[in-house]
Amino acid sequence: MARRPTIHDVARQAGVSTATVDRVLNARERVREETARKVYEAARLVGYHATPLIGQRVQPDLPRLRLGVVLHKERQAFYQGFKAEIERAVARAAGLDATAVIEFTASQSPADFAARMDAMAGRVDVLAATAVSHPEVTEAVIRANARGIPCFALLNDFAQGVRQNYLGLNNMKIGRIAAHMIAQTTHQPGKIAVFVGGYRWHGHELRETGFRSYFREHAQQFVILDTLVNLETRQLTYEATLDLLDRHPDLRGIYCAGGGMEGAIAALREVRQPGEVALVVNELTPESRSALVARYVTMVIGTPLPRLCADLVTLAADAMQQGITPVLGQHFLPPDLYLPESV
Repeated sequence: MARRPTIHDVARQAGVSTATVDRVLNARERVREETARKVYEAARLVGYHATPLIGQRVQPDLPRLRLGVVLHKERQAFYQGFKAEIERAVARAAGLDATAVIEFTASQSPADFAARMDAMAGRVDVLAATAVSHPEVTEAVIRANARGIPCFALLNDFAQGVRQNYLGLNNMKIGRIAAHMIAQTTHQPGKIAVFVGGYRWHGHELRETGFRSYFREHAQQFVILDTLVNLETRQLTYEATLDLLDRHPDLRGIYCAGGGMEGAIAALREVRQPGEVALVVNELTPESRSALVARYVTMVIGTPLPRLCADLVTLAADAMQQGITPVLGQHFLPPDLYLPESV
């Protein structure tokens, strides 16, 4: 996790003393407008947490954006990194008095997502979430829209037709990329396994579809086993992977389309040598990075979080100013691909 920028970092970037930054931040004494703007730009560039407050001191008439974001899996490194990137993107937003309200759901149930979104709707101008695809979540988006609050789907495209925009990867293409890597690195015919998180993750379904379509088109020497649901949990994935390896000695590859990759990594470390089974997972975390280095993971497909978060702030500001538009879109980002030799 990156170190949080401090007032000293702002001062160094702006070429002024920390006392000057403190005067701008706390309005203790009058500071020349040119110097105050220099401090504000420095704070924005380094991602200082109090940038919005400095912006208020320097440019009090900036349009205000309160961005609400609902995430899940609070304990996971990826989502903690996601939260930090949102905060940095909000702090660096130019021409805005922007703040972020970020909360985590207790579980991945539709009711939890809907309840958290409903509770947040009264406190923000724009809402975004990493929610499941379910009628309860769609109804929560409809209720937010009725209050004039645009909603964005992050990573998983839920509430299609009523949400404002989807930001994330092209999941059909991600599945095909995973299949291509496994097919190209596996030199013997055999069986391939696929894990998805659950029945309500639209993105996982698209990844599975792309994955299977690639093998039908380009690698028919492989047999794709029935898809396994792991509820994005480490233990279920671990137990299921050990069972697969025991029942299918000719298992050549595994794709974890959602979470739970830690379980597959642990199982392979126990009973296989590096590279015996090609494993493709999503998102670079300390654990997937370590497995890449050890060559238990063949490739990691990552979401470019800094760009996603910066684009979210820009699109949210546009939506706040223009209101909910009838043209609903998809904002695809190119994936980050990590190989053992690239980390």
